[in-house]
Amino acid sequence: MADGEWWRHGVLYQVYPRSFADSDGDGVGDLRGITARLGHLADLGVDGVWLSPFYPSPGVDFGYDVSDHTAVDPLLGTLADADALLAEAHRLGLRVLVDLVPNHTSDQHPWFLASRSSRDDPKRDWYVWADPAPGGGPPNNWISSFPAVGPAWTLDAATGQYYGHAFTPQQPDLNWWNPEVRDAMDGVLRFWLDRGVDGFRIDVAHRLGKDRDLADNPPELAGARKYAWHPTLRQRNLNTAEGHAILRRFRRVVDAAGPGRVLLGEAVVTRPEELARYLEPGELHLAFDFAFTYAPWDAAAVRAAVEATAAALPPGGWPTLTLSNHDIARIVSRLGRAQARTAAVLLLTLRGTPVLYYGDELGMADVEVPPELARDPDGRDPQRTPMRWSPGPGAGFTTGTPWLPVGDGADGVDVASQAADPRSMLALHRRLLALRRATPALQRGSYRPVDAPDGVYAYLREDGADRILVALGFTARSADVAVPEGAMLLLSSDPDRAGGPLPALRLGAHEGVVVRLPS
Repeated sequence: MADGEWWRHGVLYQVYPRSFADSDGDGVGDLRGITARLGHLADLGVDGVWLSPFYPSPGVDFGYDVSDHTAVDPLLGTLADADALLAEAHRLGLRVLVDLVPNHTSDQHPWFLASRSSRDDPKRDWYVWADPAPGGGPPNNWISSFPAVGPAWTLDAATGQYYGHAFTPQQPDLNWWNPEVRDAMDGVLRFWLDRGVDGFRIDVAHRLGKDRDLADNPPELAGARKYAWHPTLRQRNLNTAEGHAILRRFRRVVDAAGPGRVLLGEAVVTRPEELARYLEPGELHLAFDFAFTYAPWDAAAVRAAVEATAAALPPGGWPTLTLSNHDIARIVSRLGRAQARTAAVLLLTLRGTPVLYYGDELGMADVEVPPELARDPDGRDPQRTPMRWSPGPGAGFTTGTPWLPVGDGADGVDVASQAADPRSMLALHRRLLALRRATPALQRGSYRPVDAPDGVYAYLREDGADRILVALGFTARSADVAVPEGAMLLLSSDPDRAGGPLPALRLGAHEGVVVRLPS
């Protein structure tokens, strides 16, 4: 565990705790369940796990409305369970990142209960409070990120002021201009660092540090819910200069805890130049490249996204790549099963740090959730359904009634069904991760695009004499890709294609291959 920059060559695996493994039969995943299943991650070949929030929460936004940043939700376990999880992960050689939710808290957090109690309370200024606009109504034109919510303001009738919230009214925004808030969140970071976590994934990092005067957003950008770019105008509640200063402060706290600790940011920005600002020296180690995540499944579009980010990165900057998460529909549901196999080759061979979403290694798809069982305020339940460990009722996730449906389980998309099947999606991921771990060019090598037919994205990864060609077919057409004499096929997304000497390369429909080239 001594590698201070393990995050450059490592692979992370995201766990949504409520949906990974249930140890007590109540239908909700928990920390003991995760601990019991860490062997799956070690066998898979990942280097670390990122845990979505497990803190006490009323559950309005399922963990992202935090009521205590330094405790564990009793439904999910105890601090002792968190310590045991960390110990077992480290025994297995796995790093652990936990979610940090610094933009807001739950409206049931003691800080907000005090803040709301009176205009004179010492914690009043810990949150974003403002008088109504002249003539009444919200203080400005900011809107919530959740379409069903509307304005990013709620009137507190008892005190006569509005409080701001980027998401639901039950998630009031903290006032990061208050130095006491900064000190308190530093304390949260140190609490978890002292318990042994290896870093943090920072929720909505782009939302910190809102305009101090609460000025309106420009009319051209007023309706943008996440982030909109304009050549001369900026939103006042997103992607601010002060937000970057806050992140640099987080970095100082993490660096002081010793080498190997990492900050991974969720910065939802639309231009590579904006993403690059989050990766300047002294700020985040890693930040998700959402231009890559949301790129159309098209060879030219994906290549353009990869190369635009690479060109914009500051010295030492490093890409972070993912294809699914708790907010985004699963890759199988977006693209199809054959395409998802090729996407796995893409994700695990590009230059950068890949992040796998739990169940994607099996090819799990979104599960239809009937309206009467829906839980999430923004409709993201289908991609948050329980991990499928085995066939049958409960899918090996629980002995009780799962909190969200697990699907019918008749398609073989579960760990037990795929573990011994060399043709399975799980076998493909294991091979890819083992190949990546054994191949310097795939861990730290340079990237260079290679000319290829339309519909094919091909690139070289090189580290000294170690030369790897990756060719990815994005269409149902076959295509010929030039390879030199002595090329060796190491892996194909097509389970019927064996490795070995490769005198010529014809890609099949939706096929991705990894080829070793002679030095």
